[in-house]
Amino acid sequence: MADEGLRIAPGIAIPDHEITETASRSRGPGGQNVNKTETRVTLRWDALRSGALAGEARARALRALAGRLTRGGELIVRSDRFRSRERNRAFARERLASLVAAALERPRPRVKTKPTRSSRERRLEAKRSRAARKQGRASVRDEQ
Repeated sequence: MADEGLRIAPGIAIPDHEITETASRSRGPGGQNVNKTETRVTLRWDALRSGALAGEARARALRALAGRLTRGGELIVRSDRFRSRERNRAFARERLASLVAAALERPRPRVKTKPTRSSRERRLEAKRSRAARKQGRASVRDEQ
């Protein structure tokens, strides 16, 4: 079986060699075990130079992930939710895949619609009632 990597969407997968994984001491659950084992998993994926994405998909992903990328174009995902490194690794890979998949989704084009006649009438009636309410706040002059 070939190494297919992290599946993002049909026909799109990030090869495992493009994902750098490091483990470090966790701040999450684990009691005193947390002080001696490295269960936090950090995944780094170079979105800028990745061969997994091409053309328009790469541009869309870079635009959508811009706030999460480092200056070098890397996407970093950390997980220290669980006590075991294996569960944190699986969770981090899942999050990486979902972030990239969400970034690759094409936004649905907006369909222009006209306001209905009743909605226009409601808007105008609301404007009239606001105007009347504000008119009622005007100072009253004494006429002699």
